[in-house]
Amino acid sequence: MFEHKSFSRKLFHVINNTLLISLGVLCLLPFIHIFAISLSSSSAANSGLVTLWPVELNFDAFAYILNEPQFLQAFWVSIQRVAVGTSISLLVTILTAYPLSKENLRFRMRNVYVWYFVITMLIGGGLVPTYMTIKSYGLMNSFWALILPTAVSVYYIVLMLNFFRGLPKELEESSFVDGAGHWTILFRIYLPLSLPSLATIALFTMVGHWNSWFDGLLYMNRAEQYPLQTYLQTMVAQPDLTKIQNLSQLQDISTRTVKTAQIFVGMLPILIVYPFLQRFFIKGIVLGSVKG
Repeated sequence: MFEHKSFSRKLFHVINNTLLISLGVLCLLPFIHIFAISLSSSSAANSGLVTLWPVELNFDAFAYILNEPQFLQAFWVSIQRVAVGTSISLLVTILTAYPLSKENLRFRMRNVYVWYFVITMLIGGGLVPTYMTIKSYGLMNSFWALILPTAVSVYYIVLMLNFFRGLPKELEESSFVDGAGHWTILFRIYLPLSLPSLATIALFTMVGHWNSWFDGLLYMNRAEQYPLQTYLQTMVAQPDLTKIQNLSQLQDISTRTVKTAQIFVGMLPILIVYPFLQRFFIKGIVLGSVKG
Protein backbone atom coordinates (compact mmCIF):
# COMPACT_ATOMS: atom_id res chain seq x y z
CA MET A 1 0.00 0.00 0.00
CA PHE A 2 1.37 3.39 -1.01
CA GLU A 3 1.92 5.73 1.92
CA HIS A 4 1.72 9.42 1.19
CA LYS A 5 4.35 11.50 2.97
CA SER A 6 3.92 15.19 3.52
CA PHE A 7 6.59 17.71 2.63
CA SER A 8 7.48 18.24 6.30
CA ARG A 9 7.91 14.49 6.78
CA LYS A 10 10.20 14.22 3.76
CA LEU A 11 12.19 17.23 4.97
CA PHE A 12 12.58 15.63 8.39
CA HIS A 13 13.97 12.42 6.84
CA VAL A 14 16.42 14.37 4.70
CA ILE A 15 17.70 16.46 7.62
CA ASN A 16 17.80 13.44 9.95
CA ASN A 17 19.71 11.26 7.48
CA THR A 18 22.11 14.09 6.69
CA LEU A 19 22.90 14.67 10.37
CA LEU A 20 23.36 10.96 11.09
CA ILE A 21 25.62 10.45 8.08
CA SER A 22 27.66 13.52 9.02
CA LEU A 23 28.00 12.27 12.59
CA GLY A 24 29.08 8.85 11.34
CA VAL A 25 31.71 10.41 9.08
CA LEU A 26 33.04 12.53 11.95
CA CYS A 27 33.40 9.39 14.08
CA LEU A 28 35.32 7.61 11.30
CA LEU A 29 37.74 10.44 10.53
CA PRO A 30 40.06 9.85 13.54
CA PHE A 31 40.35 6.14 12.68
CA ILE A 32 41.14 6.94 9.06
CA HIS A 33 43.71 9.54 10.10
CA ILE A 34 45.48 7.11 12.45
CA PHE A 35 45.45 4.39 9.81
CA ALA A 36 46.87 6.80 7.21
CA ILE A 37 49.73 7.82 9.50
CA SER A 38 50.60 4.20 10.25
CA LEU A 39 50.90 3.50 6.50
CA SER A 40 52.99 6.58 5.74
CA SER A 41 56.72 7.09 5.71
CA SER A 42 58.48 8.41 8.78
CA SER A 43 59.37 11.74 7.15
CA ALA A 44 55.78 12.41 6.05
CA ALA A 45 54.33 11.42 9.44
CA ASN A 46 56.79 13.51 11.44
CA SER A 47 56.30 16.51 9.13
CA GLY A 48 52.52 16.49 9.60
CA LEU A 49 51.81 15.95 5.91
CA VAL A 50 49.39 13.04 6.45
CA THR A 51 45.69 13.77 6.70
CA LEU A 52 43.27 11.09 5.46
CA TRP A 53 45.44 9.35 2.88
CA PRO A 54 48.86 7.70 3.32
CA VAL A 55 51.85 9.60 2.03
CA GLU A 56 54.62 7.43 0.59
CA LEU A 57 52.88 4.13 1.34
CA ASN A 58 54.87 2.06 3.81
CA PHE A 59 53.99 -1.15 5.71
CA ASP A 60 57.16 -1.30 7.79
CA ALA A 61 55.48 -0.02 10.97
CA PHE A 62 53.03 -2.95 10.96
CA ALA A 63 55.84 -5.38 10.19
CA TYR A 64 57.79 -3.94 13.13
CA ILE A 65 55.01 -4.27 15.74
CA LEU A 66 54.03 -7.77 14.54
CA ASN A 67 57.60 -8.84 15.25
CA GLU A 68 57.80 -7.11 18.64
CA PRO A 69 57.47 -9.76 21.41
CA GLN A 70 56.20 -7.40 24.12
CA PHE A 71 53.41 -6.03 21.94
CA LEU A 72 52.32 -9.53 20.91
CA GLN A 73 52.41 -10.69 24.54
CA ALA A 74 50.25 -7.74 25.65
CA PHE A 75 47.86 -8.43 22.78
CA TRP A 76 47.54 -12.07 23.85
CA VAL A 77 46.92 -11.09 27.48
CA SER A 78 44.07 -8.82 26.36
CA ILE A 79 42.57 -11.58 24.20
CA GLN A 80 42.61 -13.95 27.16
CA ARG A 81 41.19 -11.27 29.43
CA VAL A 82 38.28 -10.52 27.12
CA ALA A 83 37.45 -14.21 26.59
CA VAL A 84 37.63 -15.25 30.23
CA GLY A 85 36.27 -12.01 31.70
CA THR A 86 33.26 -11.84 29.39
CA SER A 87 32.39 -15.51 29.98
CA ILE A 88 32.55 -15.15 33.76
CA SER A 89 30.61 -11.88 33.76
CA LEU A 90 27.84 -13.34 31.60
CA LEU A 91 27.59 -16.45 33.76
CA VAL A 92 27.47 -14.50 37.02
CA THR A 93 24.98 -12.00 35.58
CA ILE A 94 22.63 -14.75 34.35
CA LEU A 95 22.76 -16.77 37.58
CA THR A 96 22.11 -13.63 39.65
CA ALA A 97 19.42 -12.05 37.49
CA TYR A 98 17.28 -15.17 37.11
CA PRO A 99 16.32 -15.65 40.79
CA LEU A 100 16.02 -11.90 41.34
CA SER A 101 13.48 -11.74 38.51
CA LYS A 102 11.06 -13.90 40.50
CA GLU A 103 8.34 -12.56 42.75
CA ASN A 104 8.83 -12.20 46.50
CA LEU A 105 6.47 -15.09 47.23
CA ARG A 106 8.68 -17.46 45.27
CA PHE A 107 12.01 -16.05 46.47
CA ARG A 108 11.52 -14.72 50.00
CA MET A 109 15.08 -13.43 50.42
CA ARG A 110 14.84 -11.46 47.21
CA ASN A 111 14.51 -8.03 48.84
CA VAL A 112 17.59 -8.66 51.00
CA TYR A 113 19.73 -9.41 47.95
CA VAL A 114 18.24 -6.51 46.02
CA TRP A 115 19.16 -4.03 48.73
CA TYR A 116 22.62 -5.56 48.99
CA PHE A 117 23.23 -4.92 45.29
CA VAL A 118 21.69 -1.45 45.45
CA ILE A 119 24.12 -0.45 48.20
CA THR A 120 27.07 -1.49 46.03
CA MET A 121 25.74 0.77 43.28
CA LEU A 122 25.62 3.79 45.58
CA ILE A 123 28.73 3.24 47.71
CA GLY A 124 32.16 2.18 46.49
CA GLY A 125 35.14 1.11 48.55
CA GLY A 126 37.60 3.41 46.79
CA LEU A 127 40.97 2.85 45.19
CA VAL A 128 43.07 2.16 48.29
CA PRO A 129 40.69 -0.38 49.93
CA THR A 130 40.31 -2.14 46.57
CA TYR A 131 44.07 -2.35 46.17
CA MET A 132 44.46 -3.67 49.72
CA THR A 133 41.76 -6.27 49.09
CA ILE A 134 43.45 -7.50 45.92
CA LYS A 135 46.79 -7.65 47.72
CA SER A 136 45.38 -9.48 50.76
CA TYR A 137 43.89 -12.16 48.51
CA GLY A 138 47.26 -12.71 46.86
CA LEU A 139 46.11 -11.57 43.42
CA MET A 140 48.91 -9.12 42.77
CA ASN A 141 50.75 -9.92 39.51
CA SER A 142 48.00 -12.43 38.78
CA PHE A 143 45.83 -12.67 35.68
CA TRP A 144 42.75 -12.94 37.92
CA ALA A 145 43.35 -9.45 39.29
CA LEU A 146 42.14 -8.21 35.89
CA ILE A 147 39.02 -10.42 35.93
CA LEU A 148 37.52 -10.89 39.40
CA PRO A 149 37.19 -7.26 40.63
CA THR A 150 34.89 -6.40 37.70
CA ALA A 151 33.19 -9.78 37.28
CA VAL A 152 29.90 -8.56 38.77
CA SER A 153 28.18 -5.48 37.39
CA VAL A 154 24.93 -4.52 39.08
CA TYR A 155 23.87 -2.47 36.07
CA TYR A 156 24.07 -5.53 33.83
CA ILE A 157 22.21 -7.59 36.41
CA VAL A 158 19.40 -5.04 36.44
CA LEU A 159 19.30 -5.07 32.63
CA MET A 160 19.12 -8.86 32.52
CA LEU A 161 16.61 -8.98 35.37
CA ASN A 162 14.22 -6.64 33.60
CA PHE A 163 14.55 -8.65 30.39
CA PHE A 164 13.67 -11.87 32.22
CA ARG A 165 10.67 -10.15 33.76
CA GLY A 166 9.49 -9.07 30.34
CA LEU A 167 9.28 -12.64 29.09
CA PRO A 168 5.76 -14.13 29.13
CA LYS A 169 5.02 -16.04 32.33
CA GLU A 170 3.12 -18.61 30.30
CA LEU A 171 6.43 -19.96 29.04
CA GLU A 172 7.63 -20.77 32.53
CA GLU A 173 4.27 -22.10 33.71
CA SER A 174 3.89 -24.45 30.75
CA SER A 175 7.45 -25.68 31.26
CA PHE A 176 6.77 -26.50 34.91
CA VAL A 177 3.66 -28.43 33.83
CA ASP A 178 5.82 -30.46 31.43
CA GLY A 179 8.20 -31.33 34.27
CA ALA A 180 11.05 -28.91 33.58
CA GLY A 181 13.09 -27.47 36.44
CA HIS A 182 14.64 -24.05 36.90
CA TRP A 183 17.95 -25.02 35.24
CA THR A 184 16.14 -26.36 32.19
CA ILE A 185 13.93 -23.29 31.95
CA LEU A 186 16.88 -20.94 32.32
CA PHE A 187 19.26 -22.51 29.81
CA ARG A 188 16.83 -23.97 27.28
CA ILE A 189 14.05 -21.37 27.24
CA TYR A 190 15.07 -18.08 28.81
CA LEU A 191 18.58 -17.75 27.42
CA PRO A 192 17.67 -18.48 23.75
CA LEU A 193 15.01 -15.78 24.03
CA SER A 194 17.46 -13.38 25.71
CA LEU A 195 20.03 -13.14 22.92
CA PRO A 196 19.53 -9.35 22.43
CA SER A 197 20.17 -8.69 26.11
CA LEU A 198 23.08 -11.14 26.25
CA ALA A 199 24.66 -9.63 23.15
CA THR A 200 24.39 -6.13 24.61
CA ILE A 201 25.96 -7.14 27.91
CA ALA A 202 28.64 -9.18 26.16
CA LEU A 203 29.60 -6.27 23.91
CA PHE A 204 29.76 -3.76 26.78
CA THR A 205 31.81 -6.20 28.86
CA MET A 206 34.20 -6.94 26.01
CA VAL A 207 34.74 -3.25 25.32
CA GLY A 208 35.26 -2.59 29.03
CA HIS A 209 37.88 -5.31 29.39
CA TRP A 210 39.62 -4.42 26.13
CA ASN A 211 39.87 -0.70 26.89
CA SER A 212 40.82 -1.06 30.55
CA TRP A 213 44.39 -0.03 31.29
CA PHE A 214 44.54 1.33 34.83
CA ASP A 215 44.06 -1.98 36.63
CA GLY A 216 46.92 -3.52 34.67
CA LEU A 217 49.15 -0.62 35.68
CA LEU A 218 47.98 -0.91 39.29
CA TYR A 219 48.11 -4.66 39.89
CA MET A 220 50.93 -5.76 37.57
CA ASN A 221 54.57 -5.09 38.39
CA ARG A 222 56.10 -6.67 35.30
CA ALA A 223 55.67 -5.29 31.82
CA GLU A 224 55.21 -8.73 30.26
CA GLN A 225 52.00 -9.12 32.27
CA TYR A 226 50.46 -5.90 30.98
CA PRO A 227 47.30 -6.09 28.86
CA LEU A 228 47.44 -4.28 25.54
CA GLN A 229 45.91 -0.98 26.65
CA THR A 230 48.25 -0.73 29.63
CA TYR A 231 51.19 -1.40 27.33
CA LEU A 232 50.02 1.29 24.89
CA GLN A 233 49.48 3.76 27.72
CA THR A 234 53.02 3.27 28.96
CA MET A 235 54.34 3.64 25.42
CA VAL A 236 52.55 6.98 25.01
CA ALA A 237 53.05 8.40 28.50
CA GLN A 238 56.51 6.99 29.25
CA PRO A 239 58.15 5.88 26.02
CA ASP A 240 61.12 3.55 26.17
CA LEU A 241 64.18 5.60 25.19
CA THR A 242 66.11 2.55 24.00
CA LYS A 243 63.33 1.71 21.56
CA ILE A 244 63.26 5.27 20.30
CA GLN A 245 67.00 5.12 19.66
CA ASN A 246 66.57 1.84 17.82
CA LEU A 247 63.77 3.29 15.72
CA SER A 248 65.83 6.35 14.88
CA GLN A 249 68.31 4.08 13.17
CA LEU A 250 65.61 2.90 10.78
CA GLN A 251 64.77 5.20 7.91
CA ASP A 252 61.33 3.88 7.02
CA ILE A 253 59.58 4.00 10.42
CA SER A 254 59.41 6.32 13.40
CA THR A 255 57.93 6.34 16.86
CA ARG A 256 54.82 8.09 15.55
CA THR A 257 54.11 5.54 12.81
CA VAL A 258 54.75 2.67 15.23
CA LYS A 259 52.42 4.13 17.88
CA THR A 260 49.62 4.72 15.38
CA ALA A 261 50.06 1.21 14.00
CA GLN A 262 49.82 -0.21 17.53
CA ILE A 263 46.71 1.85 18.28
CA PHE A 264 45.04 0.76 15.05
CA VAL A 265 45.81 -2.92 15.63
CA GLY A 266 44.49 -2.51 19.18
CA MET A 267 41.15 -1.27 17.83
CA LEU A 268 40.68 -4.03 15.26
CA PRO A 269 39.28 -6.84 17.46
CA ILE A 270 36.38 -4.76 18.79
CA LEU A 271 35.69 -3.32 15.34
CA ILE A 272 35.52 -6.86 13.95
CA VAL A 273 33.29 -8.26 16.71
CA TYR A 274 30.82 -5.37 16.85
CA PRO A 275 29.00 -6.01 13.52
CA PHE A 276 28.28 -9.62 14.54
CA LEU A 277 26.59 -8.50 17.78
CA GLN A 278 24.88 -5.43 16.36
CA ARG A 279 22.13 -7.45 14.67
CA PHE A 280 20.86 -8.75 18.02
CA PHE A 281 20.15 -5.22 19.30
CA ILE A 282 17.19 -4.72 16.96
CA LYS A 283 15.95 -8.25 16.50
CA GLY A 284 12.63 -8.93 18.25
CA ILE A 285 13.07 -12.53 19.27
CA VAL A 286 10.39 -12.48 21.96
CA LEU A 287 7.65 -11.17 19.67
CA GLY A 288 5.26 -13.96 18.83
CA SER A 289 6.82 -16.46 21.24
CA VAL A 290 3.45 -17.10 22.88
CA LYS A 291 0.72 -18.12 20.50
CA GLY A 292 -2.88 -17.51 21.29
